[in-house]
Amino acid sequence: MDLMAGSEITRVGVVAHPRKPVHDSVDVLVAYASRHGVELVVRGTDAAQVEAGVPVVSDAEFAAGVDAVVSLGGDGTMLGAMRLAVDRPVPVLGVNYGNVGFLVEIAPAELAGALERLHSGDFEIEPHSCVALEEGDAAVVAFNDVVVGGAEPGATVEVDLLVDGAQFGYYRCDALILSTPTGSTAYNYAAGGPVISPAAEVLAVTPVASMSGVSRSIVLPARDVVTLRSAARSAPPMLRVDGNAWRPLDPATPLTATLRPDAAQVVRLDPGRHARRSRVKLSLLDLPLRPEQMAELLPTEVREDLARLRERRQLPEG
Repeated sequence: MDLMAGSEITRVGVVAHPRKPVHDSVDVLVAYASRHGVELVVRGTDAAQVEAGVPVVSDAEFAAGVDAVVSLGGDGTMLGAMRLAVDRPVPVLGVNYGNVGFLVEIAPAELAGALERLHSGDFEIEPHSCVALEEGDAAVVAFNDVVVGGAEPGATVEVDLLVDGAQFGYYRCDALILSTPTGSTAYNYAAGGPVISPAAEVLAVTPVASMSGVSRSIVLPARDVVTLRSAARSAPPMLRVDGNAWRPLDPATPLTATLRPDAAQVVRLDPGRHARRSRVKLSLLDLPLRPEQMAELLPTEVREDLARLRERRQLPEG
């Protein structure tokens, strides 16, 4: 699907993991930019990782001026790149320098070919929702999850849940997770919450180690306005956005959250392959699949090799 028809990529922003050795990919990007007359830019926070004379711009200029973003890192780096582009979504291509990598699609060795396809518009867009969170006059967005927890280990938070202004229930738990479909395979999944298709425009509310009140996940549509209000006897609440550092919350200020659909455009070059890999990764996180079901998720060439080995009686069935 050609989703860039009529659009021209003239400026590409680079976001890099702060510690991973990404210089080979930077060299590929520089060669691509020279070949196509494209300008590469980088923010000051990534300048040390992205050398080779790439111009440094402010966060605001980065977000307002790039036609595409290339993320060099894991899912955390990719989430940061998506947050940068949230007010003006542009295609974000993820190069996997991480471990699991549910969001990122390509390996560093595939970058040169991926850039050519990006430039010609030969790719598909996978839209992603975010949680838009308001705390008084402050506003943040999260593409994975927002977590409200206690300030100290073992501290219990007590939070009232309101939906469209109406009291829905309360939670007394170690932490409370507001998760997007993208983040449903992260902390939400570890806490026993549902795995949600990225195509679903819903918000999951999942308690961690619930002691009283609502003890299960609640899934709400994007149109609902969710408000979290700390109870008087709650431990001092802390907030964590997309796995970043905890910060204190004012217990007297309610949090208001809504799901914003289509807040990011993730580049998919081979959606089918990416989906199969993601299912394999989920199975490794203890998704209940039988061995023959896992075999169905393997690449065709691997399955054919296994079949040939079985024919030679070198491998048992299953």
